[in-house]
Amino acid sequence: METLRDILDAAARGAFPPADGGTTIVPQACHRDAGVLSFTAHSVVFTDEDPEWVRATLRGLDCDPLAATMNPRFLTALLDRTGRRSETIDAILVADPLPGEPPLVLKEIEDANHPRIAYARGRRDDIRAWTADGGVLVTGRGIGGRLEVSVEVDEAVRQRGLGRVLVSAARHLVGEPVWAQVSPGNARSLRAFQAAGYRPVGAEAVLLARR
Repeated sequence: METLRDILDAAARGAFPPADGGTTIVPQACHRDAGVLSFTAHSVVFTDEDPEWVRATLRGLDCDPLAATMNPRFLTALLDRTGRRSETIDAILVADPLPGEPPLVLKEIEDANHPRIAYARGRRDDIRAWTADGGVLVTGRGIGGRLEVSVEVDEAVRQRGLGRVLVSAARHLVGEPVWAQVSPGNARSLRAFQAAGYRPVGAEAVLLARR
């Protein structure tokens, strides 16, 4: 059976699910993460809930079937059924690794209590983090075991291109595709990732287990 990781690995290569208006339902890769991935005219729901409940709930929505899995009523029903929490619907982007050294000096953080590391631990495994002058870069294993990156830039040095350099640096630190989740309203961040060579592949709504 095709797994969530299979689907993500294929999308990273540019091989997307068929644009047939359908919905694929796969089990969660771990207890922490459930949710929905939305590609071009195809959705993937990753949950351990009954697939028949998922399909019946989608059929009962009064909306365009192509939008059903990201419809607020479906997401609310899934949240209520699973007792999970969610924050936003993100754009998802991916980039291939790059050879050579990162384009700026990075110092790896060893402090497990660093605020950015503490935040990432609630969403990812195998966390690593680095500081640069004015910013922080974090990688970790997230949805389906994929490698994810996030960055934080100090307010005093924003709008100088540091975010773009940091997310570009992430591509030099890894040996596999690296993923990013960005709120569609965060235009600065989206532009930084795209300028660093990250490709948009879809959207996702992640349902996290409650703390």
